[in-house]
Amino acid sequence: MLQFFKYVLATIVGLLLFSIVGFILLVGIGAALSSSADTKVSVKENTVLKLDLDKPIEERSVENPFSGFGAGGTSDAIGLIELKEALAKAKNDDNIEGIYLQSENPQAGWASLEEVRNALIDFKKSKKFVYAYAETMSEKGYYLASVADKIYLNPAGELEWNGLNAELSFFKGTLDKLGLKPEIFRVGEFKSAIEPFTRENMSEPNKLQVTSFLNSVNDHMLVKIAGSRGVRVDSLKRYADQLTIREPGDALRTKLITNVGYQDELESLIKKQLKIEDKKKIDYVSLSKYEDAEAADSDEGSSKNRIAVIIASGDINSGKSNQNSIGSETIVEELRKARLDDKVKAIVLRVNSGGGSALASDVMYREVELAKRTKPVIGSMSDYAASGGYYMLMGCNQIVAQPNTITGSIGVFSLLFNTESFFKDKLGVTYDRVKTNENADFPAITHEMSPFQKQALQRSTERIYNDFTSKAARGRKLTVDSLRAIAGGRVWTGTQGKAIGLVDQLGGLDDAIKLAARSAKLKEGDYRLKYQPRKKDFFEQLMFSFSNDEEARISAQLGELAPYVKYLQKLKTMEGIQMRMPFELEIR
Repeated sequence: MLQFFKYVLATIVGLLLFSIVGFILLVGIGAALSSSADTKVSVKENTVLKLDLDKPIEERSVENPFSGFGAGGTSDAIGLIELKEALAKAKNDDNIEGIYLQSENPQAGWASLEEVRNALIDFKKSKKFVYAYAETMSEKGYYLASVADKIYLNPAGELEWNGLNAELSFFKGTLDKLGLKPEIFRVGEFKSAIEPFTRENMSEPNKLQVTSFLNSVNDHMLVKIAGSRGVRVDSLKRYADQLTIREPGDALRTKLITNVGYQDELESLIKKQLKIEDKKKIDYVSLSKYEDAEAADSDEGSSKNRIAVIIASGDINSGKSNQNSIGSETIVEELRKARLDDKVKAIVLRVNSGGGSALASDVMYREVELAKRTKPVIGSMSDYAASGGYYMLMGCNQIVAQPNTITGSIGVFSLLFNTESFFKDKLGVTYDRVKTNENADFPAITHEMSPFQKQALQRSTERIYNDFTSKAARGRKLTVDSLRAIAGGRVWTGTQGKAIGLVDQLGGLDDAIKLAARSAKLKEGDYRLKYQPRKKDFFEQLMFSFSNDEEARISAQLGELAPYVKYLQKLKTMEGIQMRMPFELEIR
């Protein structure tokens, strides 16, 4: 027995020492990475900024803590804000001669692409070159590349040009097989977020709204590309209808690209532009390296005058935010700090969300209302600011959206699953109960609710909808009847939203910041930007990297089934009354 306790004690001591050593190593790695992050990157003369945009583009970047050591793991996402800052710096950097653009298949929404595209156009005002190369290119990739001076497509490559489509998944058949009966309570004929559980295809109202905003996004894209490439819009539509662009030569003949050629041929052109010998290497600097040459926050402007830019991205829930969700507690805290800080003269609330919890949305709306009593609050819409995402912004003084932002979806629903048949018929599990009052088991998921209970849930849903529409009408200075005529859960683009009064101005985050400055009577150069919430520190990034790697491994193992698993996981967050736009809507 004594020997046994000796082994146990030795094991405990060993684990303790291992933990201490591991902690010291982590601190050492953190210090090393922090030190390397603080090191300024020196950019040589005659350098080309190499932009690889074939990665996820999010509102702000989150670095992989191990990327500096060449370790594996998920690729770092590109931060939209950091990317735009880098392009603005490169525009005036005498050491940067031009941009080598790779944008085969960027993983971003159309409004984010709009901001990147506009930043590239602004960069070209410096008279520096932008050259693009791709082996294959999606329509999203081409939307960015279309602003380039030269567009090279590999001779064996392909340019996708067949129009946009939006495909939704439906799970009614799956639920029927499992014996899961959805109980739906909603307001608004266009509130189609519940259709995947009740139908096998889109309803006519849903098909109408998707067709409407999809064509709006497509028309905007065609007008912009036509302007950049000197091609007629009707020609671009005909090329898509007739599948004219089947090989690189077709893209060249129709003037969508400038050259069919290999990467080395484009690099030879760059060397001529740089006036260097063909044998010499081109000095490239990557986006991540070039970002290291910049300070995290600009030193320009007065420290006494600040504009707080609060970033809210992801599904809306109560509690704290994380990298993929908007937590009402976090956003309220940031809004309150900005409201009470005398140095903050205006607030920009940047939202990229298709919605979520109705309760959490209302909590954040209240803080927006309080903030605008003391200083201007400007709303900025990213790819999505719909349903709960719109609820957050409708109290702002003014709202700015990109033409291809997805917004609206002013409607609510409640979703419960009756699991009685599933547990009894599939698993052999039954339930019985006793209760002190008639409705003590309300709401129920293990048996059918009574008609009275269902009516109570429907009344609660209608109450939230009435509150939503009345507050939206007040915020947008519309009558309730006119607001409800464009509500009903219907989704609109930014262009459509401006026409019907949901949006005040078309533009990106920079436009929202300028509007905030004007509203606060601040001149350009008289203020500094303060982005909130703060970026993750080393250990927070480390934990996020581990969780991200696990998600990547699951996705790799499940393959095409991965999106459906993620979809079902999202159901766990749908507690209470929800404000969401149609699930997993992706325009491709």
